[in-house]
Formats: sequence, C-alpha cells, structure tokens
Amino acid sequence: MILQETYTLANGIAIPKLGLGTWFIDNNKAAQAVRTAAELGYRLIDTAQAYGNERGVGEGIRTCGLKREELFVASKVAAEHKTYEDAARSIDETLEKMGLTYLDQMLIHSPQPWREFRAEKRYFQENRAVWRALEDAQAAGKVRVIGVSNFLRDDLENLLTGCRVRPAVNQLLLHIAGTGLPLLDYCTQQDIRVEAYSPIAHGEALKNPAITAMAEKYGVSVPQLCIRYVLQLGAVALPKTADPGHMRSNAAVDFAISPEDMETLRSMEHLTDYGDYNGFPVFSGKPLA
Repeated sequence: MILQETYTLANGIAIPKLGLGTWFIDNNKAAQAVRTAAELGYRLIDTAQAYGNERGVGEGIRTCGLKREELFVASKVAAEHKTYEDAARSIDETLEKMGLTYLDQMLIHSPQPWREFRAEKRYFQENRAVWRALEDAQAAGKVRVIGVSNFLRDDLENLLTGCRVRPAVNQLLLHIAGTGLPLLDYCTQQDIRVEAYSPIAHGEALKNPAITAMAEKYGVSVPQLCIRYVLQLGAVALPKTADPGHMRSNAAVDFAISPEDMETLRSMEHLTDYGDYNGFPVFSGKPLA
C-alpha cells in the first residue's frame, strides 16, 4: 500500500511517498482533516506559515491518536522572511502555534517574496541567511529535514556553494502537462528529492481530454493517474484535500503507468491556464522550472 511506502532522503531520513497537502484548508477545519488522514493511513502532513492553518494542523497532529514519531510533519518559512532573525523567529513561532517540540521538515517557501516572485531581484544573499537559520534550527533539534520550495537551478546553486547542510528536498509545482524536466533532473543529480505540490494542477487536469483518456485507459480517476505519475517520476506526492473520500481515492494508486505512457505524459503540452488560480504566483505563468 502506497501510504506505507517511503523514500530515503540524502540524510538517511525516511519520508512517506504520499502525503496530505493542506493549502486552502481553513484553520478551523484543519484539525479534523489531519485526524481523518491519520486514521486512513497518511503519515506525512504538509502545511506552511502562509497557509494560516498551522495551529489547526498542530491540533490534529496532537489529537489524532498516533505517537508523534509516527508522523512526518512539514511546514515552510514564509516567503517574506528574508533575514536570519525573521526566519529563526518564525520557526519558533511555528512550533509554538502547532504545539510541537520539533518539525520533521522545514522549507524556504519561495526564493523571493510572493509579490516579487520570479522578478529581477533574486535574493541570493538573503536566502543564504535564511538557510543558515534553517541549518541552526536543525542543529538545535528543532527540525529534522531542511529544504526549499519553488527554487530554480541557480537558486539551488546559490545555497549549495556555501552551505553546511545541503537541501534535502525542493517542493515544486509538478503535474502532468506541467513537468519541468531539466530542473527535475538537476535535483536528482544533486540528490535533492522533489516534492510535488498541486499534482492535479489545482483541478485543471480534470478538464484535460488527453489526461482523462489516459486515466480511462487504466481504469482509474484523473487524480489517481496524476498522483501515480509524480510517484513514478520519483517525487513525493502532496495532493490537498479535506474530503475523506478524496483522501481514500488519492491513496488507491497501486498500479503502474507503462514506460511508453509515462513518456507521453512527460511530453504533453504544458497547461497555460489555471482558471481562477491564475492570480496566484505559482500558477501565474512565470517560470517554475
């Protein structure tokens, strides 16, 4: 069963292959979503300071009936925190909000503040300072795994040239008809595990006739095909939902996409319209890979 399968990160820590994303799950609904996911077998729970639901997610972690060490809890330093002091303080605030003594994973949410996402200023020096805060938090036992999100190759190279601890993961927008193969390959070469957020393209994959036809070929739903696709790319899949039925369905991906069909899906023309979500930086058409 996929919920029991893990990848081993470069630092030797195991991370579940499939987790629960919590973006857009309200704080007052997050605890129940986490409890439901844990009951169904999910062990990776992903949130972020920017989601505004860390307190609810933390409540769910504490009240789900599982031992803390059985769960892999992940959050992200807000994109706007670009000093050592702000990042370090925010990590402590996340732990306080969630009522936890440590996080399994903490990421830099974006190489630039969202209002400047993929703008000319690259924040290289600032990201090095934030990275030092993550390294120190890891050394202090506050965080087990540190990494980044939405980082391009040169953003990664900026950290790799002067870090004490190499990024273990890079969380990216990754889905069928949205696969940045050069960045994916670079992360693989650097032993940086990719985590795929919005593997169903925030629902837009459901509207794609070619993806629908491929799902029908395998007798699965479009979300199941999308999740299986990113898993076969070697990425962690983080579909977000608060719906118990969707949680169950998302985990029913014990099938294999053939190499030929994987190649078809990899080379599919990229989505250019994310509907109502085009206003978000990560869906805005700016380069993600």
